[in-house]
Amino acid sequence: MEKIERTIAKHLLQIKAIKLEPAKPFLWASGWHSPIYCDNRLVLSFPETRELVKQSFCDLIRKNYPSVTLIAGVATGAIAHGALVAGQLGLPFAYVRPSAKEHGLTNMIEGMVKAGDRVVVIEDLVSTGKSSLSAVQVLRESGCEIMGMLAIFTYMFDVARENFRKSSCHLETLTNYFALVEVALEMGIIDNRQLKTLQDWRSDPSNWNG
Repeated sequence: MEKIERTIAKHLLQIKAIKLEPAKPFLWASGWHSPIYCDNRLVLSFPETRELVKQSFCDLIRKNYPSVTLIAGVATGAIAHGALVAGQLGLPFAYVRPSAKEHGLTNMIEGMVKAGDRVVVIEDLVSTGKSSLSAVQVLRESGCEIMGMLAIFTYMFDVARENFRKSSCHLETLTNYFALVEVALEMGIIDNRQLKTLQDWRSDPSNWNG
């Protein structure tokens, strides 16, 4: 049976949720240039992939976090994914904003969260981990116990690994950079020369300019 990270990677490439363009780099919001662009919101438009992602998340939670009491999504990309998972598991759901609302109750968390809740956080993408761990901190400040974070995809940057270690937050992902490029090469989406470009980028993404 094919490993789940390869299966998920194949789906993300087929629906073009992840695009590989070594010759025409993308510009990230961070200012980094990248030969990879990931938009896992597209998963929601493809029922087969959407169901696979939801069930894969649920399988991990049932196996590794059976005492979870709340599913939390990171806004905005993981709100829908988190709500789907919570619905499947019959659990409460909330989501964490990147910043407080400027009106009304000025909430950072939308939904009911109680001190002592045992939370699994759902994320769509992890790059450096900064925004993901910001959500974790908000939940902790509300008295929640963070059991772990689950994400669809990670670039597996060293900086992310270190950030999660410092935050004492366990991260599991459905697929990752290494599975992605392996599958992309097998599918003929990239060749060996383009693979080298992708490897060069990942070794120093903040200084890579294409």
